[in-house]
Amino acid sequence: MDNKLSHINEQGHARMVNVTEKAQTVRTAIAKGEIYMAPETLDLIQQGGMPKGDVIAVAQVAGIMAAKKTGDLIPMCHPINLTGVDLSFDIDTEKSRIVITSTVSCKGETGVEMEALTAVSAAALTIYDMCKAVQKDMHIEGIKLLKKTGGKSGDYIAKD
Repeated sequence: MDNKLSHINEQGHARMVNVTEKAQTVRTAIAKGEIYMAPETLDLIQQGGMPKGDVIAVAQVAGIMAAKKTGDLIPMCHPINLTGVDLSFDIDTEKSRIVITSTVSCKGETGVEMEALTAVSAAALTIYDMCKAVQKDMHIEGIKLLKKTGGKSGDYIAKD
């Protein structure tokens, strides 16, 4: 692993990395996270009983919008022309949680890991926001990159 920090300039100040000379390649990233809640809260989500509306539908849109805005939210991220963003929401009644998975892709000079992670984060926060009137002690856990493909550094698959 190269110990030189790519986001620090010669004066020791933060910079956005110059990717001008990098080749455009197809890049993908998959991230996931979980939001835990009481079984009654999860049931209300499933039954469409939350006062603010369809929790999963709104979280889906929030995740997509967040992926598209990652370059505006994370200081050293490049604005990227995304070619695809998708989120899935798996309801796990046994553990009383929703597992959120995002898949993001582009054809560009830099990866989309941050976009995938931001999508999951925003979706989880949206679920919290839409349900907080019913339950305030929900918690978000395990936001992580599962897989990335493309680029000079090659593919990455997380270990369990």
